[in-house]
Amino acid sequence: MLLNGLISDCGKYVAERKDREGWYDVSTLKEPYRVEGKKTMAYELWEQFHGKLPDVILYPTGGGVGLIGMCKAFDEMQEMGWIGPERPRMVAVQAEGCAPIAKAFKAERAAAEFFPNAATLASGLRVPGPLGDLLILRMLRQTRGTALIVTDEEMLQAGKELASLEGIYAAPEGAATVIAARKLAVSGWIQPEETVVLFNTGTGYKYAEAWQRALLA
Repeated sequence: MLLNGLISDCGKYVAERKDREGWYDVSTLKEPYRVEGKKTMAYELWEQFHGKLPDVILYPTGGGVGLIGMCKAFDEMQEMGWIGPERPRMVAVQAEGCAPIAKAFKAERAAAEFFPNAATLASGLRVPGPLGDLLILRMLRQTRGTALIVTDEEMLQAGKELASLEGIYAAPEGAATVIAARKLAVSGWIQPEETVVLFNTGTGYKYAEAWQRALLA
């Protein structure tokens, strides 16, 4: 079934009909294993950094399950004695056209408000009402992290640079972290000696038409 609208409209449709239709709701944070899968990103970082963690992690945040999963893994690592209480500073990167977490973080709120008229070419960031907002905001503050907003134009420009300079055909969501990292470095929030990890959560092949328009612009 194809619905016109955003991911929030799909969630509402399922919630209204799941009991009557006998559906099992596997939407974000309502299924049992997605966070468990996402947290493997943190274990891979720990392994690839030879038992250490980076100073900063920038993650493109729509529903925010990746951020939640990694923070869960860090807690597990500490319980197992693999790491101490130190944590990477987590950064949620959102689109200007859909930034409920960034707005709530800036306003120092514990919860995010629904973002009206959400619009961004980065479909993974087009989540106007993330269910895990309380968890995301709490984890950003607990890790002394932050949240940033990036425009679609900035994402496309960074994506072209990633392709030409690094050979990485990133999705706009991943390209957004490049812009965010630059802004944080310029402001001094990220220091030159710190280790920083940017997550690209998708392939540019999903956005072939958008990249084509950007190259012709």
